[in-house]
Amino acid sequence: MTEPTHESPLNLLASCPKGIELLLADELTDLGATPGKTTVAGVYFTASLETAYRICLWSRLANRIILCLVRESMVESPEQLRMATAALNWAQHVVPGRTLAVDFHGRSDQIRHTRFGAQTVKDGVVDALQLAGQPRPDIDLKMPDLRLYANLHRANLTLGIDISGESLHRRGYRREVGHAPLKENLAAALLVRAGWPKRAEAGEALLDPLCGAGTLVIEAAMMAADVAPNLARQRFGFHGWAGHQENVWIDVKKQAEERASLGRKRCKSPLFGFDQSPTALSAANANAMRAGIPALIQFEGASLTQLQRPASLEDTDRGLVITNPPYGERLGELPELVTLYAKLGERVKAEFPGWTLALFTGNPDLGHRLGLRAHKQYALKNGPLDAKLLLMNIPDTSEQAVQTSPKSMPQDVSENLSVGMKEATQEIAEGEPGESAAEPGEGAQMFANRLRKNQKRLKKWIKQSGETCYRLYDADMPEYALAIDCYLDRVHVQEYAPPRSINPAQAQKRLYDALEVLPEALGVDASNIYVKQRERQTGKAQYQKRGASGERFEVREGDARLWVNLRDYLDTGLFLDHRPVRRMLKEMADGKRFLNLFCYTATATVQAALGGASDSVSVDMSNTYLDWARDNFALNDLDPAQHRLVREDCFHWLETASTQFDLIFLDPPTFSNSKKMQETLDIQRDHPRLLDLAMARLAPGGTLVFSNNQRRFKLHGAVAERYQVEDISAKSFDPDFQRRTNLHHVFLLRHREGV
Repeated sequence: MTEPTHESPLNLLASCPKGIELLLADELTDLGATPGKTTVAGVYFTASLETAYRICLWSRLANRIILCLVRESMVESPEQLRMATAALNWAQHVVPGRTLAVDFHGRSDQIRHTRFGAQTVKDGVVDALQLAGQPRPDIDLKMPDLRLYANLHRANLTLGIDISGESLHRRGYRREVGHAPLKENLAAALLVRAGWPKRAEAGEALLDPLCGAGTLVIEAAMMAADVAPNLARQRFGFHGWAGHQENVWIDVKKQAEERASLGRKRCKSPLFGFDQSPTALSAANANAMRAGIPALIQFEGASLTQLQRPASLEDTDRGLVITNPPYGERLGELPELVTLYAKLGERVKAEFPGWTLALFTGNPDLGHRLGLRAHKQYALKNGPLDAKLLLMNIPDTSEQAVQTSPKSMPQDVSENLSVGMKEATQEIAEGEPGESAAEPGEGAQMFANRLRKNQKRLKKWIKQSGETCYRLYDADMPEYALAIDCYLDRVHVQEYAPPRSINPAQAQKRLYDALEVLPEALGVDASNIYVKQRERQTGKAQYQKRGASGERFEVREGDARLWVNLRDYLDTGLFLDHRPVRRMLKEMADGKRFLNLFCYTATATVQAALGGASDSVSVDMSNTYLDWARDNFALNDLDPAQHRLVREDCFHWLETASTQFDLIFLDPPTFSNSKKMQETLDIQRDHPRLLDLAMARLAPGGTLVFSNNQRRFKLHGAVAERYQVEDISAKSFDPDFQRRTNLHHVFLLRHREGV
């Protein structure tokens, strides 16, 4: 290969985030290159050396610029890879005494690891250099003078030199990134898709109401001020390349500096960033300072609730609101986010009529909570996550009045919503292209009214009983298949997994509708609402964490003080439907020896101990729940020597135990295949044997309380023949659970007289 001049064309590849390849091709054209084939996350192109330098300096969208030296097919083995590499005249590209590194991408049947591929390419380079009489180069994987690029895909090899060096998305201004930062080149792509370059030329305003560390606003300011995104970078990959021509680079950079100096003075666009986090605003200001455009942006502290049009924009009838709000990768994050998106839609409609809203989200269903129609959608990637940019025209007051709202459903639809929800919400749930749902519809309002009605119904009982933890709603309306429990001022929402016959999009929309109306209906903050999905759990899944916040708080049940955790586990640590059973155990426990089998967090033991039990043993297999039980004991000043906790399979413990007890509580799971157990447990199948083992530990005159949550449970006839059995299920529900009296079954078992 002959040494290139700044006039001769070079073959290059620009890589970029997936989804913006066509934008990158247009940008390359504007910068003077000739785009060729577009590939996934990249564009091949030709350009002069001067243009290649300009692209490294000016590209707002590319990650890396690769000078392609060879593209060869039929490369599969390590030997073929090494030979193809060694065939190049690397002496034209590698300066003696400088370090290098190899970035290898791809694989073949014989080359399965990128490190091995990189080593093989390096060996080929060394072979070529030594043949040319050059010394063997040193390797520096972190800060090499020259970075080589190798890609092997379906036996097609591309070898080249990374003339960009560090990825071009790293502009250098963002040392303080805040939480979950948006990469700079993706932010620039969002701005281009939203038409910001032309808007900036016209002097339009831009505002980000959730700016975080300010990336979107800073990238917008650099565009508006004609500042090259990598103007502050001190070193590019081409600086360590033997073909580098410093005089050409100096001219390109000087032109960019002159443009930036003039552009900062001519910038007419007002730019604003708002955030309620002082830490985020501090980072945003520091980032803007390093980007060299601090005077162009005004960052202010404000929550969405406080969002108002800046006074300087009172007479501005056009502008761009662009933002990248959080969108929740876990179900438990949804309550606050549903409220946040709804509030965002409310505030932009009130404060920015006639403007355009550009919303970037990985959860378009949350985007639908805005109550605005998206006239354009663009599918993109935010790292590994699928995401969309939604462009929405914010209507003026007169346009808002005529927009269709689900609240305006015909009366016949409203009356038949419970049986016809599928048809009534089909269009909204599935979402036509470019359309967003508006405010929660008639069904959500009916749901909110049901919550208020249930609160009113339970009010007298709550006041008399003093209970602070209770069930408020349990799929009362089939369309809203949720169980909602109140714990002091917090709300625990469990979504029952919908059957396959239900459209997942419809189920998700109804969940979001419910979460949007919950805070107002119950008078709680959205941050105090916790959401989980309820489905059959087996084995370890029963005990696995959903999070690791350690966020627990104390509640009271009668005299008992108990720890609950609404965030980290499927269950909270307190089975509310068993409250009457625990109350009964407390009343029966005075002076009794108490045994609690499958004890969970030992809340029943706490009640029995407070009721005067002389001593107790509580058995469970889970270390997590036994530790939780210890904390419950400590909270109630129970003596661990008097009230013992045992980690063991209850079957095995019963088979080997010799102690007798006056009162036994047996509350097994419906099913378990935990590896900690010697065998699986199916309570319908195994309850006769389990009861026989437990009754063998029951002292004469004692009582065994047997409970389970198998909805269709039937007690085996042999059990009633051997023992005195009383079914008290109907009496074991407080008013908050009397709608669903099949949630559990409770039996009292005693030895027959004379047996």
